[in-house]
Amino acid sequence: MLALTPILTVSYEAKISFLFLSVLEFAVGILANTFIVLVNFWDIVKRRPLNHCDVVLLCLSIARLFLQGLLLLDALQLACFQKMEDPLSHNYQAILTLWMIANQVSLWLAACLSLLYCFKIVRFSHPFPLHLARWVSRRFLQMLLVALLFSCICTVLCLWDFFSRSYSTVTSVLPMNNTEFNLQIAKLNFFYSFIFCNVGSIPPSLAFLVSSGVLFVSLGSHVRAMKSQTRDSGDPSLEAHIRAIVFLVSFLCFYVVSLCAALISVPLLVLWHHKGGVMVCIAMMAACPSGHAAFLISGNAKLRRAIETMLFWFQRSQKVRRVHKKLPRTLQ
Repeated sequence: MLALTPILTVSYEAKISFLFLSVLEFAVGILANTFIVLVNFWDIVKRRPLNHCDVVLLCLSIARLFLQGLLLLDALQLACFQKMEDPLSHNYQAILTLWMIANQVSLWLAACLSLLYCFKIVRFSHPFPLHLARWVSRRFLQMLLVALLFSCICTVLCLWDFFSRSYSTVTSVLPMNNTEFNLQIAKLNFFYSFIFCNVGSIPPSLAFLVSSGVLFVSLGSHVRAMKSQTRDSGDPSLEAHIRAIVFLVSFLCFYVVSLCAALISVPLLVLWHHKGGVMVCIAMMAACPSGHAAFLISGNAKLRRAIETMLFWFQRSQKVRRVHKKLPRTLQ
């Protein structure tokens, strides 16, 4: 096993910097995801119909708000309360378990959106995928509810596994001289809970990767067809392929970085007791949902229009204030 020097604590300046960065990432994530939620909720209030993509983005942003709060609690618990020489506290393990659940919900939502893009953009010639594409287009909201139901089932199973293992660890009666054995049992229980919760990510991961792969293959065949027919590059189908693939690739990159940081943080925390490394991993995990929310806003036409409207309203209000300030002087 890789030998790593334990760093049981960090300097006061490092803790302050880590907490400042965590609060900054939390603020950016909360503002970006709240903006997405409010824009879509305003359309609901105005009785404007939301398309399927907007519904998924609304659900994804709500899940990300919960995720950002958990990551902030994780950072506070790690920096202020969790000591590396002590076994993982029950609160810290509970926060990590809830983070895995929230991350899994976002993966289910992204898988639904990937399937929607695949069946709406790709032109199938075989009858079975054609019928499946029509069914997904008509029953997407039901499919989304089924995905959320599976997420709820996984949530219940993960929480049941976590609390049952925690209860069995607390109630295990061992001699006083077996403290090290107790610690090893607690570590193994946490590893098992971590692996068990991530098993539920396999079905949405497969659906996401398969549908994204089909989109890539469809894009390649469409580009070859355009070259052979010398068509214009401003083809709507090509633009739809590119927009869908950019969204899916960006989500996959942020998700993989966040998951890798979570996987690396577990041995750093439990085996090597390297507090500085765990802080870096937590900062990376918090940066991913914030960065992806900002990326979604920049790549979505409706959200960009909402920002432009807000900026126009702000500039107009500033001009009105300046005019009101100058009025008394001109009257004198």
